[in-house]
Parts: sequence; structure tokens; C-alpha cells
Amino acid sequence: MPYEPPTHTVERSLRATSGARTVAGVDEVGRGAWAGPVTVCAAVTGLRRPPEGLTDSKLISPKRRTELAPVLQSWVTAYGLGHASPTEIDDLGMTAALRLAAVRALDALPVRPDAVILDGKHDYLGAPWNVRTVIKGDQSCIAVAAASVIAKVHRDTMMAALGADSEQYARFAFGANAGYPSPVHRAALEEWGPTPHHRLSWSYLDALPRWRHLKKVRFSAEAAALESGGQLGFDF
Repeated sequence: MPYEPPTHTVERSLRATSGARTVAGVDEVGRGAWAGPVTVCAAVTGLRRPPEGLTDSKLISPKRRTELAPVLQSWVTAYGLGHASPTEIDDLGMTAALRLAAVRALDALPVRPDAVILDGKHDYLGAPWNVRTVIKGDQSCIAVAAASVIAKVHRDTMMAALGADSEQYARFAFGANAGYPSPVHRAALEEWGPTPHHRLSWSYLDALPRWRHLKKVRFSAEAAALESGGQLGFDF
């Protein structure tokens, strides 16, 4: 399917308007999963020409993503990865968990960036970071697209390893669904209940009478947003 390749337009704009010398693109994966962490990558690319075929990870086949990720890891100037665990998601809410994972990713960079390009319209990072939000930034911005692919392949690999870790986790087919609600995952939840790697504040537990007592409830506006987030935004 034809697509417009990402560019350095936003990076150049930030350099020109704010004097930023180091600009990081940030993207996340795992927001809508029922199991596993939310993972954030921060990537710094400079203004060099990217590898052929770079775009949003969701527009690239799994095989091509797997091939492209190590190429990108060598090509970028620097990248950092950060995670927020299912327990942190349950305890903090998704917005705070995303910020935690993003700060961990940014802190993993060798140099603190002067500006951050954040995919989407919501700035979940906030002060003191100099943030530019870009809707569909993973398609239009080179640094964000690179972060998108690295984060996706890294998290998928983590979930596949988890699924192969034991017979108990193999039932959930994490290697195929990465913690998202596939038919196999749903059936395993109904039969065996959630594992320690599942998010227990998610609304899928409302539909599982045998396991509903395990649900964690947070009494805040964030809890309501978190529950709806458990059903939306799947990014296989």
C-alpha cells in the first residue's frame, strides 16, 4: 500500500524555533494490551536519511519489522527503552504509567534531549520536557517512526519469550498476540484466569465471573479512562 515516507520536517522546525540541538522521537506500544508492560522508545536520529521502508510499525509486516529493527538500532544516533509493568499500570493509571515508561526511556539516552516529538495529540510527558505532539507522528516523523519500530519489536520479543517461559503462559499464546485479546487469549483467561503479567484493573475481568473478584479498582477519574482504554486502541 503506498504511503508518504516520514521526514525530518518537525525536527528541523524544532531546531529552528527553539534552538534544540538534540531532538528525540518518542512512541509507545502496549497501551491497549491486557497483559504485559507498556513499552516506550525514545530515538535520536539527527538529520540523516533513514533506512528504506521506514514508517509506522503498524504499517510494516511482522517479518519486515523484525528485519528492520536491528538496522534501525545501528542507524540511530541513540535510543532508549522504558517500561511500566502491569502492576504499575494498575496502581498509577495508564497516563501516569506512560509518563513513567517515557521518562525511563529518555533517561536511558546518553544525552538529555532538548526537545521531544511525542506521537499523538496528548502530552503525557509534560514539564520539564519540551514536547511537540504530532498526530500520526509515527507516520510523518522519522525519529518517531524509528522509535515505533524499535519499541514494537522489542515488546513483541519480550512477550514471545514470556509465552515460551512455561506451559502456564504458553496457554495464552503471547508470542502470537503480544498480550492483546485474541480468541486464544480470551479462551485461556476464561479457563485459567489471569497470570501475574495481566493488568488487573482492566474491564475484561467484568466478563469473567470466575475471576471477577481479582479485579483491582481505583477510585479516580483515571480509573474510568483506564478501563475504557483496556478495550480500545489495539495496535497489533
